[in-house]
Amino acid sequence: MRAITRTLLGAAAAVLLSIAGTGATPAYAADAPYDVLVFSKTAGFRHDAIPAGIQLIRDLGAANSFTVTATEDAIQFTAANLAQFEAVVFLNTTGDVLNTTQQSAFENYIRSGGGFMGVHSASDTEYDWPFYGQLVGAYFSSHPAIQQATQRVENRAHAATAGLAPTVTRTDEWYNFRTNPRSSARVLSTLDESSYSGGTMGGDHPYTWCKTLQGGRSFYTGNGHTQASYTEPGFRALVLGGIRYAANRTKADCRPESGYTALYNGATTGWSQAGPGGFSNSNATLTSSGGLGMLWYSTKEFRSYSLKLDWMMPGDDNSGVLIGFPASSDPNSAMTNGYEVQIDATDTADRTTGSVYGVKSADIAARDAALNPPGEWNTYELLVDGERLQVFLNGVVVNDFTNTDPARSLTSGYIGIQNHGAGDDVSFRNIRIKESGSTTPRTGPITGATGKCVDVSGGSSADGTKIQLWGCTGSAHQQWTVNGNTLRSLNKCMGVAGGSTANGALVQLSTCNGSGGQNWAPGANGSLVNPQSGKCLDANGAGSADGTQLIIWTCHGAANQRWTLPS
Repeated sequence: MRAITRTLLGAAAAVLLSIAGTGATPAYAADAPYDVLVFSKTAGFRHDAIPAGIQLIRDLGAANSFTVTATEDAIQFTAANLAQFEAVVFLNTTGDVLNTTQQSAFENYIRSGGGFMGVHSASDTEYDWPFYGQLVGAYFSSHPAIQQATQRVENRAHAATAGLAPTVTRTDEWYNFRTNPRSSARVLSTLDESSYSGGTMGGDHPYTWCKTLQGGRSFYTGNGHTQASYTEPGFRALVLGGIRYAANRTKADCRPESGYTALYNGATTGWSQAGPGGFSNSNATLTSSGGLGMLWYSTKEFRSYSLKLDWMMPGDDNSGVLIGFPASSDPNSAMTNGYEVQIDATDTADRTTGSVYGVKSADIAARDAALNPPGEWNTYELLVDGERLQVFLNGVVVNDFTNTDPARSLTSGYIGIQNHGAGDDVSFRNIRIKESGSTTPRTGPITGATGKCVDVSGGSSADGTKIQLWGCTGSAHQQWTVNGNTLRSLNKCMGVAGGSTANGALVQLSTCNGSGGQNWAPGANGSLVNPQSGKCLDANGAGSADGTQLIIWTCHGAANQRWTLPS
């Protein structure tokens, strides 16, 4: 694959068409050139829209710095050939299209960091290949007649959906899926089944989503049955954003997400302006002006929580997210008595994007690798647990800070967004929160990069029971509760045998006792760190087979140390 270069500033000028809600297709001149393979082989139903889809992707490539190779020849799926491409698009494929050797080559391509995008009947493909099922996210089940329906866009930070309105009404063939992908993917849009006839998935019908898998990236949309789809500006923008994500030219937080409460998603109920300036509110987007002031959620103070919000700078701008401050109509008091997580990519290290302003710099290398440039949206997660604050940028940890200032405290306080001053115009979307701690523990599976679940062997609750990888079954002994710094299943804790800090120490189930060997904290690149040892939860020997023992090992960032916690 060609080396990836990123321009953090100047990209705003390269965005040739506004995507502020028009659905127009933007051109990203800042992208380094790359190569895309479009695969449209069919072994079942053949869509007459395939030529239109190929032409659309060729047109997008010509305007956006990527070359397109279109093929229906599965012999192209070799290690050497796939290595030429940053992304592979399965465009309305159907049936069994790759043999075992070709499947193996494609799996290795994804594991080595390649990207996949599936369009429409890509989910009606390779039903007997488990890896592909994990990659695409869900298999096709059925569809009613072609008709008009409404899609609700729940994530407008991803490059594929940033230019769409909160609701989109269009005509297509609407798929029902065999399973709901929400537990393993970040859902970007859903179908409103009340807007058409023939939906079978109920109140939650995901239709476009993204995810990571074993080092690679995956993007899927159920749209794209009709020839007319490929002429629609909104769909063209969706395809371009999906390709750019798959090719690693834009970043996104594609971790699964559920259980959040919206604080702002178009309505400012509960928010109050403090200080001069303010925010306009249009298209479910807040945009700052004037200042120095802040818009703060004055209805409630929060304790331990995960706060997520999407933000975008059009150029060299300045803003921040304020947390942990007492009720105040003075924005300066909020900054003095709380903390600001900065948004400004060009300031000094302790005052730049991802930093705790004036107190602790972000990990600049991690920040630069995760940051989208001006003109594109980014997502923050601010994870507050007691006096500890972790800052995630597009799903990557870029700061880990613990408050020791007796004059401040993160254990309770209000949250706000800053309007810094004239010309510092920063926009915000989809501000949402999930309270945690003892009142609202998070429960669900813990999955590894291979898609396997963290499992208590045999479902036994006896002290010393092995904790291992196993195919996900949804059983009780694969359900984990994040409770403070502990991970609990079957009313017991995940811990390191004997409290050992040595490489290779076994991870097992034991009675919760508050010891350091039972403490876990999110680390860089999706890792889980045992703070007592400073070592990471690890699948022994980089194994992925059922029964692989979990251990602790020196953190190295490989796939066998990447985990997705319940959200």
